[in-house]
Amino acid sequence: MWSKKLKNIYQLGTKELWSLWRDPIMLILILYTFTFSVYVSSTAIPESLNLAPIAIVDEDQSSLSRQISGAFIEPYFLTQTTELSVMDEGMDAGNFTFALVIPVGFQEDVLAGNAASIQLNVDATRMSQAMSGSGYIQQIVMAEVNQYLERQRKETVLPIELELRTRFNPTRNTVWFGSIMQVINNITMLSIILTGAALIREKEHGTIEHLLVMPVTVFEIMMAKVWSMSLVVMCASFLSIKLVVETLLNVPIEGSLLLFFMGTLLSLFAMTSLGIYLATVSKSMPQFGLLMMLVMMPLQMLSGGSTPRESMPELVQHVMMIAPTTHFVELAQAILYRAAGLDVVWQPFLFLALIGALFFFISLRHFGKTIHTMT
Repeated sequence: MWSKKLKNIYQLGTKELWSLWRDPIMLILILYTFTFSVYVSSTAIPESLNLAPIAIVDEDQSSLSRQISGAFIEPYFLTQTTELSVMDEGMDAGNFTFALVIPVGFQEDVLAGNAASIQLNVDATRMSQAMSGSGYIQQIVMAEVNQYLERQRKETVLPIELELRTRFNPTRNTVWFGSIMQVINNITMLSIILTGAALIREKEHGTIEHLLVMPVTVFEIMMAKVWSMSLVVMCASFLSIKLVVETLLNVPIEGSLLLFFMGTLLSLFAMTSLGIYLATVSKSMPQFGLLMMLVMMPLQMLSGGSTPRESMPELVQHVMMIAPTTHFVELAQAILYRAAGLDVVWQPFLFLALIGALFFFISLRHFGKTIHTMT
């Protein structure tokens, strides 16, 4: 009995693999997602300011104003001295991210101990540069003014000294974080796309009618799609980690890849089941794509991969506990970054197994009810 079921599942899954092999668009998508996409997304995250355009309007023309103007150097800033009217036009046109205006009499006010101010205009539409750059500029200006007054640069002596010890990413290299998180996001996305597309392809090609007349059950059809597409994603993610993350990007993997892929297998079980459910709800491939976007965005943004879950509203934290990506991100970060063992990540493993079983049961029931209407 079970041997026949396993044979049917194996043969149907093999059919899915051959069908995927004959689909060049899907193959290109898999290749792009686990190679070029991982490299670009991890290296495109800025570690600091890089050639941020800043316009300096020096109306004071003093030694202090020239000292401040000369402090903004490459590769952090791309400095241009200009006039006030040109600065306004440049800010409106988006040519400058920052515009620093040093007023007339600034040096005299500083030397006399009077209140002195410098105007800093920030183009807040450039979010990554605007948020960090304004703080950098303030520190640079204050350091140059203090050096000018003291005739030498002095370090501020604080009553408490903070000893920083950076663990798991000592250099705070964003590539280490970005590459792993991109692989995790790609695993989630591809598992939904491949299983959903495989089922919708059955609808569009009319082969679902062949399955209905064959001596196979809905469980066997669904399991075949789950194991075949999971195998493809597992192989692609393994090659991505070994060739792109470890070899090309030189990102060290601290933990056990075997334990990580065991967790990946549980996550794939849940996400492929979700992909089949979305495919049974959808009437066509475009509708499936729209539904997938609505599901994928909260799964990736609120899972803890982009921002810590602790900084989210408490209600969102509780709701996202039923999302498999939340537990997948938790175990992946613990294993790959902190070399955690099963004694540390057993709870995410348990949650993934329970959520996967629930998703599979719901998808199986809905698939069984709708398979006769999919022809």
